[in-house]
Amino acid sequence: MPGAHRAAGLHRPHPSSPEEPPAQEDLLLAAAYVSDAQYNRNVPFETSPQAVRLYHFYNHWTMRAATYFFIWGDLALALFEEPALFPLPFLATSIAEVLCLTAFSGRLVHFAKVTPQMVFWKDTKNICIVVTIVLTLIDLITYGSLEAVNIHGVRWSRALRPVFLINFPESRQIRRAFRSIRNTLPDILYVFLLFIFSMLVFSLMALKLFGDRGLKTVEGSPYFTNILDIAFELYVLVTTANSPDVMMPAYEFNWWYSLYFITYIIINTYIFMSVFLAVVYNNYRKHLKNEIRTLAYLKRHKMIEAFNILKVKVGTEFVVKEAQWRQLAKIVAPDISSSHLELLLRISDEGQKGYVDKMNFLRLADLLNIQVVTINIKRHPLEAWMPRVYQSSPSLLVQKTVRHRIFVWVYDVIILINAIFIALDEKNPLISYAEWLFLSLYIIEILLKLYTYEPRAYFGRKQFWNWFDMLIIIAALVATVANSTIQSARKYNSQQILDIVLILRILRLLRIIVSVQRFRVIVTTLINIGPTMLTFGGLVLVVYYVFAIVGMEVFHGKVHFFEPSSTSPDALVCGNPALKDSAFARSRYCRNNFNDLAASLILLTELTVVNQWHVLADGFALVTHQASKLYFIGFHVVVVILIVNIFIAFILEAFFVAYSLEKSEVETAIEKKIQELGVGVQEEEVQDGKLIDNVDAKDSGFSGDDGDNKRRALKGLYFRIASKRYKTVDALLQQMFESEIAPEDEGPSLEEILNFSPSDVHPKNPSFENSA
Repeated sequence: MPGAHRAAGLHRPHPSSPEEPPAQEDLLLAAAYVSDAQYNRNVPFETSPQAVRLYHFYNHWTMRAATYFFIWGDLALALFEEPALFPLPFLATSIAEVLCLTAFSGRLVHFAKVTPQMVFWKDTKNICIVVTIVLTLIDLITYGSLEAVNIHGVRWSRALRPVFLINFPESRQIRRAFRSIRNTLPDILYVFLLFIFSMLVFSLMALKLFGDRGLKTVEGSPYFTNILDIAFELYVLVTTANSPDVMMPAYEFNWWYSLYFITYIIINTYIFMSVFLAVVYNNYRKHLKNEIRTLAYLKRHKMIEAFNILKVKVGTEFVVKEAQWRQLAKIVAPDISSSHLELLLRISDEGQKGYVDKMNFLRLADLLNIQVVTINIKRHPLEAWMPRVYQSSPSLLVQKTVRHRIFVWVYDVIILINAIFIALDEKNPLISYAEWLFLSLYIIEILLKLYTYEPRAYFGRKQFWNWFDMLIIIAALVATVANSTIQSARKYNSQQILDIVLILRILRLLRIIVSVQRFRVIVTTLINIGPTMLTFGGLVLVVYYVFAIVGMEVFHGKVHFFEPSSTSPDALVCGNPALKDSAFARSRYCRNNFNDLAASLILLTELTVVNQWHVLADGFALVTHQASKLYFIGFHVVVVILIVNIFIAFILEAFFVAYSLEKSEVETAIEKKIQELGVGVQEEEVQDGKLIDNVDAKDSGFSGDDGDNKRRALKGLYFRIASKRYKTVDALLQQMFESEIAPEDEGPSLEEILNFSPSDVHPKNPSFENSA
């Protein structure tokens, strides 16, 4: 919606005289643009001083956290409403929901205060939120009125609650995933219609082949005599959930009939499902690239706006003065240390001229996005307390041994041997005593490392594996001692504690996985895509929640769970006579029901796995109506065919990007400047499993004019770029596209950026050469 975004490009004119320094209001406005560029926000806002201050407050982390708190609280109300896992009175849940709606209204009003009114009311997201709030209030009043006169109503508005999760500006990643689905639907629709046509043709063939032969299923029912039942069974066969059961009656009658099912599986399961994946992947990739390109140009546009606000003329070019650059950076990143800020300024002001030119200013958002770790090198306490002993030949030999790679290899072998012992019989006294030996070796390892490395550095904030090792060893030691004490008392055998001990021992094998280069590449990629996978988690949650609410309203109370020890006759039919002699009841699926939100979500997870989903669908069809199968088919189409395929496309793209990852130009510039200043630590020296020096919280800065003075002022302060593996896939894709934009290219106008179409990404007339 282009009109909804034009206001983002409007700003008040910067000072009339280019030589005048910008006012505080201009700094706040420029900071808003830089912050939007840093976090890829595309929120239109008014540029008056009051609106800019409100916009900064709107984007404060406390406001975002409060919004998410009420969103999740609103979604969690389904746990306490009938049908409830933890029942609460309607008055209590309704008051809680009204509080959530009040918070959403306040957030919306806050947003309206910073956005032009015409833009606000043209934004579909805002309209969706307003309409959902009104509908929810109507539903609350209606349902409450019916309850007051003892009439049971339907809380239909609960299915609308995910609208708040989707449409608030904070959830732009989830909206983007939904846009990918929406943009992919037209192309998928044609493939899906062709698939349905193929399935119906095979259904008619099955009716003619098997309908008049008097065949029976295992349950004794007529085999393939109803066209709707045939279509459902063949749809299930596409998912392979009922194979080979669905084929057996015909196969037993004549083995030639197996060719029909084999042909069907080849065409519909392997060909059509593969085409679904190909279409989804192609369209997802195309629209993702278009969105990334739009974000890249929007970021460039916002940084140019910020530069135009702060620029002053020096000689023949426009620049941003050093003082204003510092103030701007501190507003955008208030927690940045002066040493880190000084480092970034040295990168931006390459010639130390007292100002930052346009090309370097445009990199500010990227500079702030790159994590630079400040390292304070400290001496070991033992070196200060007893220098002669710590610096003696035996002590240095111990330190050299611990730092050597062979030391790590030796303990990797010990962990593998320990894993073999864990796989053996724990009741064997030799195996039991061996565990004490392994624990002793692990404790010795920790003590040797603490002797070699400075303790505060060893347990620094970034030392995940060091903390992991220590916690695992301490937990295993405490649990083993506790288990031995309990067993010696002979009161009871604590198997649970023993199980915890075994699990904690096995977890140490993760160190070996990370130490192997090939494994580390895979783990690195998984960590890369981890944050962005939360987007798909939110997408799946929205779909699951809607289907769960609908399922609870339709199927609540139709199936009941009885404890295994129950002697009630109803236990055999899950509390419903309609399930007598059904596969649902024989399989003891009584706990798979829609009687509360938790049970519903578990059941939907089972449907996602696909295996036996037709048994679940048949069971609920028996207790309601055969039309209820459409609910389960709809869930399969939306989640398994559409969302899972998009997730697979995302995983493929993530691996392609991660495997071709290179450092960005900005990262290279930072590392180059760090090395020029002589305050760098090589990344290969601080890999996982090795020492990373302690990050000092002290705020130190550069001082002095020459290199020697800088070195003396630092007093052990060093820098390095944080590991690349913590980047999100979106950031990596944007980095790849930005590398294709020339530094001097200001890009298209804002109107053109907002009207980009996916077809613009690819050549109009593709050939073999340009496609490659």
